[in-house]
Amino acid sequence: MESELGGIGGWLINLAYFVTAVLFILGLKGMSSPKTAAQGIKWAGSGMLVAVVVTLIHPQIMAHADTDRYLLMIGAIIIGGGIAWFGGKRVAMTDMPQMIALYNGMGGGAAGAIAAVAFLGDADIGRMALLLGVLGAIIGSVSFSGSLVAYAKLDGRLNRSFTRVQLAQMRKVNMIALGIALLIGLLTAIIGNTPPTIIVIAFFLLALTAGILVALPIGGADMPVIISLFNALTGLAVALEGFMLNNPAMIIAGTVVGAAGSLLTQLMARAMNRSLGNVLFSGLGVSDGDGDGSAETAIEGSMKSMEPNDAGVTLAYADKVIFVPGYGMAVAQAQHKIWELAKLLIDRGVKVRFAIHPVAGRMPGHMNVLLAEAGVPYDLIFDLDEINPEFSTADVALVIGANDVVNPVARTDRNSPIYGMPILAADQAKQVMVIKRGKGTGFSGVQNALFFLDNTRMVYGDAQSVVAKLIAGVKESS
Repeated sequence: MESELGGIGGWLINLAYFVTAVLFILGLKGMSSPKTAAQGIKWAGSGMLVAVVVTLIHPQIMAHADTDRYLLMIGAIIIGGGIAWFGGKRVAMTDMPQMIALYNGMGGGAAGAIAAVAFLGDADIGRMALLLGVLGAIIGSVSFSGSLVAYAKLDGRLNRSFTRVQLAQMRKVNMIALGIALLIGLLTAIIGNTPPTIIVIAFFLLALTAGILVALPIGGADMPVIISLFNALTGLAVALEGFMLNNPAMIIAGTVVGAAGSLLTQLMARAMNRSLGNVLFSGLGVSDGDGDGSAETAIEGSMKSMEPNDAGVTLAYADKVIFVPGYGMAVAQAQHKIWELAKLLIDRGVKVRFAIHPVAGRMPGHMNVLLAEAGVPYDLIFDLDEINPEFSTADVALVIGANDVVNPVARTDRNSPIYGMPILAADQAKQVMVIKRGKGTGFSGVQNALFFLDNTRMVYGDAQSVVAKLIAGVKESS
């Protein structure tokens, strides 16, 4: 496909694509920190706007698109943008991971759709470009269907775990599906002719099946990692389709997103002390159905409860309190109440810290987003490596809905599925208070030994209502 443009028009088009690339890079750079995330989103959005406008007025598009096609493109932009606008405005913070997974999948699906049009169209695409398109189509389709499965699991629409026998079977089918899809794609690229429609359909069905089978076995605790991985795959698919179409904006944007997603995936896996292959194939949180007896060690003792008002009094007379937010805080939308409590303690002279685990919640940075929404200053928020040495000097570690990321069996029980995962050392505080709705396990399905320790007290109830009672207890202590 020719893309060389002559004259001042071509120069302006290329300049606009360069500006688009710069805006995307600035946007991703901004989104790397909670302090600049909002500005980063604006930069990236501006870059996308420039890319869309430039594409619509591109000489090649104008030469082949009649009025009806322009109306279809503009209509699609309006409908898609409208859905995203209203969805983003109305989505609850607890549902943000599902939305991220869903929108990420749309990017992979778009890359696959571009490849489908190229395969079935009569555009003059070289064999090397077609080969890149084939790879982009497979990767984009895997990201699309896998992200939809991740969305369904996060939203509670799919069972979270499978037996090891099912895992082994799915892996075999997955490898076969990927192999056949890749073979069809390679033959298509080598032959160079437009393949029959039935072949293209079979190619995409196999690739979509592979994505489903990749995501189905992933345990709940690994969900942030897999979402990050699919984000990287979407970026790579877009970049490959950009090479096929010789579109600079797609190449640069996809490459940057793919690289950023790959680095984030590695960081997330490292935060769990696991390799990416282990995340994809070990099935963390999956029931042990092989009968080999390798079950996690039973936890002795019982959970000891505490009334919210008593917990509030204890907090009021503490010198140092470390808040450990988790998904339960997101479910209860308690972040604003938590910050209200923290400010009340700060006014009393209590030293307050917030401890964030890299995989807390259901997506990368989930807790950071919630605390930023509540207005918690960034200098009070610390990651795992920074805050762990401080737990031993804390009078109280207040755990709000966190579970797997504070489970001490990760350090001690070799039979536990989460053994070796770095955790927040909440158990080392002088006293631990855990706000929890019930006595159930975490998203990984692993029982938490922290809840049974002698220095731990359970404060049962919805996080928002419990924290309101804690606030009342602190005020009564004045």
